[in-house]
Amino acid sequence: MWNIGRSLTVGNEEEGESLLGEDSGGLCSLSTTQRIYGFAASFVAGVVCMLLSMIVFVKPIKFAVLFTFGNLLAVGSTGFLLGPAQQLGMMFDPVRVFATAIYLGCVVIALICALWIHSKVLTIVAVIIEIGALIWYSLSYIPFARRMVSELMIRLCDTEL
Repeated sequence: MWNIGRSLTVGNEEEGESLLGEDSGGLCSLSTTQRIYGFAASFVAGVVCMLLSMIVFVKPIKFAVLFTFGNLLAVGSTGFLLGPAQQLGMMFDPVRVFATAIYLGCVVIALICALWIHSKVLTIVAVIIEIGALIWYSLSYIPFARRMVSELMIRLCDTEL
């Protein structure tokens, strides 16, 4: 079981980087095991926050805050594995820069609707858009996934007979 850390560190020998981003120039002093524990703890905490948000669903403002916080924890958990610089570099890669910007914008809008405007309807709409943006952002990491989903939606929603 502890060999997972060694198998994850086997990376591109040509580039000199590992999957866990251990070649970070000495900026991060976490070991491979600590990174895996940090990832697991952050991801589980995010999922728990998202699940707990379902309990307070009848109070949309509390729901939005818990759900968005859990969302950010789960997405940010990969920063433990890759390192924050590589994570941000991948997020703002030209392939997914628009998906990242839309997702982060939706997170901000959901929090503004929940914490500042206090509108339950706007908060629910913002959270629904946030979920869609998160799905689109996640699909950007899978090759050709966004194209397949787009083509599937066009075929399912085509109204010509």
